[in-house]
Amino acid sequence: QVQLVESGGGLVQPGGSLRLSCTASEFTLDYYNIAWFRQAPGKEREGVSCISMSDGWTYYANSVKDRFTISRDNDKNTVYLQMNSLKPEDPAVYYCAVSRWAGICGDLQTRYLEVWGQGTLVTVSS
Repeated sequence: QVQLVESGGGLVQPGGSLRLSCTASEFTLDYYNIAWFRQAPGKEREGVSCISMSDGWTYYANSVKDRFTISRDNDKNTVYLQMNSLKPEDPAVYYCAVSRWAGICGDLQTRYLEVWGQGTLVTVSS
């Protein structure tokens, strides 16, 4: 069964850091474009970051630019989202997702993603 599993969420103070992980089973992430989304209570799921499988082009939402970094570890079949300088508006359930469509990182909409993880909760408090 094709599966993505997120981990690394938790509770952090404003200004703190977390690293989220997204690990794939039954397929190789090398052949997919990979995106991170988040969904806060009462809000729509929004794309926050994306990395292309072909040329390494990355996308960051303006709200996280210069604070978040997306990266790959092919040996572990894992994608990371390093989150620094966390703000009160960052808490949400964070999801990773993949697409074979080369243009996904330039048009980051949920309907274009093919496989989703179950999400990991990020809480920013105090």
